[in-house]
Amino acid sequence: MLTSGSGRGFAWAPGEVVDLPGAEAAQWADGVRAELVRDEQPETPEAAARPERTARKQTGRRPRTETRTK
Repeated sequence: MLTSGSGRGFAWAPGEVVDLPGAEAAQWADGVRAELVRDEQPETPEAAARPERTARKQTGRRPRTETRTK
């Protein structure tokens, strides 16, 4: 609100933020009584790309095997 406004069931002071439905907000937002402020979410940057991982080189070692006896 840029100026105070009051009526049946409401009273607004200068500097107060008032949440109204779109059409009603547009009527009040004439640049004298109020300014229209949209509450859209700010754009957030995408997450940083992860570095690509490559497979490990085989070292020539044999895979571990288990030997079981009864």
